[in-house]
Amino acid sequence: MIASDTLLASLELLNETLTATVVIFTVSILLYNLSRHSQSHVTRASSIVLLCVTLTYLGDVFVSLDPGQRYLDVWLRFQWIGISIVPAALFHLSDALLATTGRPSRGRRRLVVRISYIIGATFALLAIFTDVLITGPETAVMPRMVAESAFPVYMAYLVTIATVSMINVIRARRRCLTRYTRRRMTYLLSVFLSPIYGLFPFTVLFGELERASTTTLLIMLNLANLLILLMLVFMAYPLSFFGSERPDRVIKVQLLEFVLRGPVTGAAVLVMILFVPRVTNFLGVDGDSAMPFVAVTTLLFLQWSITLVLPVLQRWLIYTSDQQRAQWIQQLGDRLLTQADATQLLESILAALCDSLRVPTAFVARVQGGQAQLVQVVGSLLPSPEALTGSELSILIAQNGSSDNAIDGNLRRVDGVFVWHSYWLIPLRAAQMPSHDAEPELIGILGLWARAAAPDFLSDEWAMLEGLAHQSAQVLQDVQLQSEIFLVLEGLASQMDAMHQWRGISRYGHVAQIPTAAVGDLTSDPEFSDWVKDALRDYWGGPKLTDSELLGLNIVWHEMEELEDSNPVRALRAVLARAIENLKPEGQRSLTTTEWILYNILEMRFLQGRKVRDVALRLAMSESDLYRKQRIAIEEVAHQVVEMERRALERDGEPPETEQSR
Repeated sequence: MIASDTLLASLELLNETLTATVVIFTVSILLYNLSRHSQSHVTRASSIVLLCVTLTYLGDVFVSLDPGQRYLDVWLRFQWIGISIVPAALFHLSDALLATTGRPSRGRRRLVVRISYIIGATFALLAIFTDVLITGPETAVMPRMVAESAFPVYMAYLVTIATVSMINVIRARRRCLTRYTRRRMTYLLSVFLSPIYGLFPFTVLFGELERASTTTLLIMLNLANLLILLMLVFMAYPLSFFGSERPDRVIKVQLLEFVLRGPVTGAAVLVMILFVPRVTNFLGVDGDSAMPFVAVTTLLFLQWSITLVLPVLQRWLIYTSDQQRAQWIQQLGDRLLTQADATQLLESILAALCDSLRVPTAFVARVQGGQAQLVQVVGSLLPSPEALTGSELSILIAQNGSSDNAIDGNLRRVDGVFVWHSYWLIPLRAAQMPSHDAEPELIGILGLWARAAAPDFLSDEWAMLEGLAHQSAQVLQDVQLQSEIFLVLEGLASQMDAMHQWRGISRYGHVAQIPTAAVGDLTSDPEFSDWVKDALRDYWGGPKLTDSELLGLNIVWHEMEELEDSNPVRALRAVLARAIENLKPEGQRSLTTTEWILYNILEMRFLQGRKVRDVALRLAMSESDLYRKQRIAIEEVAHQVVEMERRALERDGEPPETEQSR
């Protein structure tokens, strides 16, 4: 008798655990689907199936919490919302799968879907508000409802819909053209009816429950729960590919990490919460007192373990021998230096120099276009923009930082260091290639506030200075090389998006023409100026340029034809540069005259990529005044783009006012 009671209690605890675990997995997969492919018919239909599973098992969870006689009937009837509608949801899913393989409904299957949902909703209402379908509850051995006269009708409805749904999935599998899609459809076919078996109310079929029959029933329920968990894994995997434009490996990586960090971790913590309190003595501590500590420890340990194990699992399961390059590209983002990363790194280097050499100011300038452009500065005694662009440094740059003679009397070389006004300058050179004997290219200048009339470095100070100067040169060279990488990658972005879209459409054998977006009159959109401003801010790379609405302009495609370049991002950059060039006044350039202000702001801020503070100093104006004039300048660029678009349409022989109807 004691052994029988222990077995029954263990089965009840296992049933409670599995029920809650099913809820965790179901809700997790439901949220995962909805957050990614909510526009896919397959995703929406499968989400309804998952919602039915969630509602049914959520009712089981509340029943297991012993809510009392008053609410027991409520939760037992609440379960029938999912039980009644899941057959219709499965038929809906089978119809969506068949349509995905190129066999869309001509109206009949869609009508059957609607009728089945109506029938399911009718059974749900009968179960909730009447005793025609079920009655109860009965609580002699375990809480349950009892079948009534309308239950055979529900059984007939369930068997009929399940049979037709299976036929649809079999047809969909036969229509799959590749072994990959056929294999995934086989996974779906093998577990397609699992929700019906897992949600079927076996308890209503039993008469008066005895202890032996209760044990048998609990074993059946636990097996059903295990089957539902297996179904969730097998169903989530193939369904995650439907409606997605991402490559298969990306989907697998996201799904694997989500399952491990989400439902698996949640289920493990749940097991600790349910089992630890039942241990009367856990390492000398009462089980209830130890439970919070054990749950938190389990959560932290699993997250740490997943971080260590996940790369290994990805390498075994996803990144096989032919996917190593894709894995390397995925890790590339962690290795690249952004402009902000480079600025922070240079700031740390300059701060270390100032502290070690006891100087108040240090700066790094890059060499671009034959001039020195300030990149980072620490301290307040920075050189003026006019001095940086003066003839002295220009000659030094032209001579590749190799001048041994004084230049205009203000720049002279002393023991490998140039003395320039109140600064000591150290040339920053690119790494020398092994096959080149010439002196490496000058890519930047490191400047230090002169603490004496001539350099007076100690041996250890000079060694430290050489090391940090080499690091600064490496940062400038890396940023220069990686900017070229970004230019290539941003050009590939739009082409890769199109290829992924084609892949998503044809993944399951259904080949359709890519819908061409209607070309609207972009130039009349009230947000046109904002699009121009965003594209200018990301002129040298960024999502505001690569995903800009301006890529749909006719002038961009004309530019691609003229440049014989298939990269629309580079074409848009050329259009913006030409629009800015159209604002350039005639005559010799001036940094102070009014007519040159707008062009100077645009050229320095966006084409050269200078900082606001640097541009304001060069143009001798406050930052607030610069921002105000910059807004005016961007509006002028927008007007130029509109005019260029109008002329492009006129060259095509189409008046601008008909653009809206194209």
